[in-house]
Amino acid sequence: MVKFSREYDASIIPEWKPAFVDYRGLKKLIKRIKVERRDADDSSAGDSSPETAALAAGVESAGYGAGFSVLDPVRALAARFAPRVQASMDDEESGDSGELVRSTDKHEREFLEKADEELEKVNTFYATQEAELLGRGEALIDQLRILADVKRILADHAATRRARGSLLGRSRSMPAVAPPSPAFSGSGRYLLSGLATPQSMSDGSVELQQAQMTEGAAVADEVMAALERNGVSFVGLPGKKDAKKEGSGRGGRLQLPSTVRIDIPASNPGRAALKVWEELVNVLRKDGADPAAAFVHRKKVQHAEKNIRDAFMALYRGLELLKKFSSLNVKAFTKILKKFVKVSEQQRATDLFSQKVKRSSFSTSDKVLQLSDEVEALFLKHFAGNDRMVAMKYLNPQQPKNTHMITFLVGLFTGTFVSLFIIYAILAHVSGIFASTGNTAYMEVVYHVFSMFALISLHCFLYGCNLFMWKSTRINQNFIFDFAPNTALTHRDAFLMSASIMCTVVAALVINLFLRNAGASYANAVPGGLIVLSAGLLLCPFNVFYRSTRYCFMRIMRNIMFSPFYKVLMADFFMADQLTSQIPLLRHMEFAACYFMAGSFRANPYETCTTSQQYKHLAYVISFLPYYWRAMQCLRRYIEEHDINQLANAGKYVSAMVAAAVRFKYNVTPTPFWMWMVLISSSGATVYQLYWDFVKDWGFFTPKSKNLWLRDDLILKNKFTYYISMVLYFVQLIYSTASMQKMTRFMITNSFTMQMLNLVLRLAWAQSVMKIRINKNETRLLDFSLASLEIIRRGHWNFYRLENEHLNNVGKFRAVKTVPLPFRELETD
Repeated sequence: MVKFSREYDASIIPEWKPAFVDYRGLKKLIKRIKVERRDADDSSAGDSSPETAALAAGVESAGYGAGFSVLDPVRALAARFAPRVQASMDDEESGDSGELVRSTDKHEREFLEKADEELEKVNTFYATQEAELLGRGEALIDQLRILADVKRILADHAATRRARGSLLGRSRSMPAVAPPSPAFSGSGRYLLSGLATPQSMSDGSVELQQAQMTEGAAVADEVMAALERNGVSFVGLPGKKDAKKEGSGRGGRLQLPSTVRIDIPASNPGRAALKVWEELVNVLRKDGADPAAAFVHRKKVQHAEKNIRDAFMALYRGLELLKKFSSLNVKAFTKILKKFVKVSEQQRATDLFSQKVKRSSFSTSDKVLQLSDEVEALFLKHFAGNDRMVAMKYLNPQQPKNTHMITFLVGLFTGTFVSLFIIYAILAHVSGIFASTGNTAYMEVVYHVFSMFALISLHCFLYGCNLFMWKSTRINQNFIFDFAPNTALTHRDAFLMSASIMCTVVAALVINLFLRNAGASYANAVPGGLIVLSAGLLLCPFNVFYRSTRYCFMRIMRNIMFSPFYKVLMADFFMADQLTSQIPLLRHMEFAACYFMAGSFRANPYETCTTSQQYKHLAYVISFLPYYWRAMQCLRRYIEEHDINQLANAGKYVSAMVAAAVRFKYNVTPTPFWMWMVLISSSGATVYQLYWDFVKDWGFFTPKSKNLWLRDDLILKNKFTYYISMVLYFVQLIYSTASMQKMTRFMITNSFTMQMLNLVLRLAWAQSVMKIRINKNETRLLDFSLASLEIIRRGHWNFYRLENEHLNNVGKFRAVKTVPLPFRELETD
């Protein structure tokens, strides 16, 4: 049977952990009481108590002499506890006003005081969260009513406009739109196709335009009335009669309120263009444009409905977390009070405190339960088509249970990969492929293709290690990245992806080597076919091999490549940081695209994709791209958040681009001046990156921290782990810099001692200045090792970066995301 303390620690909400009752702290106080009582009993065991002496004297005076009776132990026990019973009776007679019984033991008093403080803490936090959720629920229900009224009004007028158009003999056909009910149809994704669009303002004849203006005034009037019924006021507007007169005087044009709008965040280029169009229409309204199209149209209603649905899902999750918070704390108090009464024998104090817990708001309040039922009913009706299974899929998504099949497949693919790799190594050695006189063209192709997939597999493996560590330390990465729990990857899934990729790649290499030894002319098509197969699997529309993860990856990559036009989320800049460590992978992809897709393996030698100036220039452009994307993301966040730290973060990536450009210039003109410029720029970029990683991303070196050179809050129990990680990270960063530039060489000699000495004493970017000649195979092996080291450094960075982000969420009690509501009232003077 699992102890409750372990079950409690595994069940608490990580982001609200400081607000939960300190069960372990109270348990330690009970242990102190138990130890003190045991020591007191041991010390008094050898001494005769006054009650025993009095009993013996009474026996002697009664004439029993030194004899014993079977009732003597009973009399001694009664005499010992008589004062306590009398004291409790006196307390009852004196009239207790609800206060806890004062214990004569200081540890018991300390326990009761500590428990009272914990109860007050839990009550205060629950009341704060309850008030916040109730207010959010009321606002969200009002938003839903506004959306329902707006959709109903627009649907009715769309049907009227269609009928009027047919009467006027319009030549073009109109889409059939049935007037919907006030409730949303289907799952909430099917919106009205007949809503007004901005393009419809310029269509039709003069009579139709006049009719649309009159209709627009009626639409605006009804929308205003619907908003007013739902508590949205219009400040500084003329009365309805004046509005109608003004509308009739201007050909049916009605001035819409400037205080209310559908606010849709410009999170992507489409929404940004929509916002620009809205502002343009607002300007044209002064020249007689249709105001109805400026206020509402189909796209804005779609975005508004999606935002309201997401807000309902976030609200329901918050309510479920608060219910869990209440039940866990009630159970914790019940368990700890049972332990206290068993040890201290303070039954009255325990009963009084138990009654106080039962009367607390987090134990008796049913407002959260009522709001949860109401939210569930509204979501079921408006967004799930009265299908409870669909509603629960959105409101309470569950992560699928782990099966042993995934673990079995991981072991199967891993064993197959090891076996195939041994076979490939033996065949390559027998064929003399890796000899200095071997086939250079084959080695060039195999090196790029194998390195590309090997780096991807290594990154997946390290991400699986990160997932395992985050799960072990209860870091909620799904909430931080805004991933759905039912489709998010687990560490087993990441390991399966890594093992399957490597197994497939090595199998393709073995087949390719067999075909080459057999003299087949199409042997080089096997690595190209592997690339095509991988691209096809990534774009596959069928629900196989983690489709939701693949689509999420492609969506994030789209957001990164089109930075700064997309809103930057945590997953976006986290993935962009991963790309800065995968520059060798991008270069391998460049070579594969040149070699296979351009058809160079048929007409031209492989040197075409390595020696041409265009190829080299493109390689440096690819090296700059991840840093450019990341800098653009920082600028986008600075514009939205006005945080000066984002500009400083952008400076870090700009310094990396400057250092790479200086090294490129030194490679073209290797003069002493540019050598010193390489030393200065690379040293500055390295120091800048180390400072930002340690201080900003990891939160270390906090001034006046109780943990030297660290931060106050640490998730790992052993703080020396952090010190060791800092040292390892420093070494990894120094020696992995070369993998991003592909211009470095280590001093390789026949002496193993000299190799280790070079590894310790030399900086990787400093060796790019030195002209050291080594053979081609050793160069490839070294470049691959440095690229792998950079990926390992990034996996090392990932854990502490998310740990710091998680602690920031804990400090702000942020367990549910806040979704902006679409309908808002603007401030007026």
